Amino acid sequence: MDDQIRHPLAYARALRGWSQTDLADRIHHAARNRPEGLRSGTDKAAVSKWENWRKTPSIESQLLIAEAFDVPIADLETFEWPHWLPGQEQPVPLGVVFTVHALRDAQRAAMDHRRRTFMTFSALALAGLATQWAAIEPDRLTTALNGKHVDGELVDWLEDTSAKLTALPTEQRQHTAKLMDAHLDTVTDLLEHGRFTEPIGRRLHLLAASLASTCGWHRFDQGQHFAAGKLWNAALANAHAARDRDLGAGILSDFAYQSIWLTEPGAAVEPLSQALIHTRHPAARSLLHLRRARAHAALGAASDCHRDLAAAEAALLTDSSDPAPGWCRWMSTADLAVDSGQCMLDLGRTDEAHARIGEGMSLLPRSRDKTRGIFLTYEARSLLQAREVEHALAVTNQSLDLATRIGAERCVTLVRELAPAFKPYRQVDGVADLMDRLKAS
Repeated sequence: MDDQIRHPLAYARALRGWSQTDLADRIHHAARNRPEGLRSGTDKAAVSKWENWRKTPSIESQLLIAEAFDVPIADLETFEWPHWLPGQEQPVPLGVVFTVHALRDAQRAAMDHRRRTFMTFSALALAGLATQWAAIEPDRLTTALNGKHVDGELVDWLEDTSAKLTALPTEQRQHTAKLMDAHLDTVTDLLEHGRFTEPIGRRLHLLAASLASTCGWHRFDQGQHFAAGKLWNAALANAHAARDRDLGAGILSDFAYQSIWLTEPGAAVEPLSQALIHTRHPAARSLLHLRRARAHAALGAASDCHRDLAAAEAALLTDSSDPAPGWCRWMSTADLAVDSGQCMLDLGRTDEAHARIGEGMSLLPRSRDKTRGIFLTYEARSLLQAREVEHALAVTNQSLDLATRIGAERCVTLVRELAPAFKPYRQVDGVADLMDRLKAS
């Protein structure tokens, strides 16, 4: 292990603003506070050895380190050193040495989602992560020196099985989330303990990135935003290690979409701008421009929004001999029309919004149920703004039925957010029933 690569302990310590001496002092304090009155021999030199990968702390020292960082003992039982160390709300930095740590950190976040459901990376943290991705050259992958040999046949099977799980219809994918998590855990174990060639290592990192991205979307759909962000951080780290720029751009776009969804559009602009610099496929550029247009609209920046919408349309109409990357292969004129309509809603242009959303809904294929559920809520909002209450009521009920059937909690939440707009119309037949449904959902 390269001594110059930052150890997760140094990273966790820096997040708290502690020096190596500070950490040693806190370990001493934790030992003294034990009922048995322990003494620790930890000093700055010992901390330095741990952080320079020259020595692993004993179990007793790890228990004291955990106490110093306020990490639950259960985390030590579940994850090996140093993967249980805290990352707080900050993203794990990019670099091959951090790929497994990012994956383990994401697993911890997924287990702990109830405590930090709505916490997300800050705009500054996301901008820093995007800049790292754009500016830092990926480390050269090295062959693992220990563990069992990982051959191409095993990776073939993992890739094939993961692709089949991902390709399931939306309604069925809600039942396979645990299988995807298990696949990701298996790939993480292989990266951490396996012995493989550089080409196999690149495939494993690429598979880890794809699986972490998919698992992140599942957490996002369930409203587990902190866990989703941690999984996408792990996905970006592994895509970076595999030198897949297109996939990395897609993951930055996922971060941006989450920020827009959580009404933090200012955090979305920089990641999307960095992704656009390093992405060339027209479908990818169209989606990135469209999402940046959504961010600009939410910020009230009309001219920037229209500029990005025009660029998104031009890119979507551009032919390419290469297939679109998997993360944006679904991008279509329906997405462009509906998201353009949502931009118009944010900019206060209700009539134009209603027309564009209606156009997009008519173009959307039946296979994309989750997207249809989201688009239906956009349509309902535009109808309410146009005071077409009965039509909005029918569309909202349809959206709630669909969101409930496919098990997408964030879609249900989006429908619930329509409730205040319906309140002035409680006397309209069916509105009171809808409000009761929303309370019970």
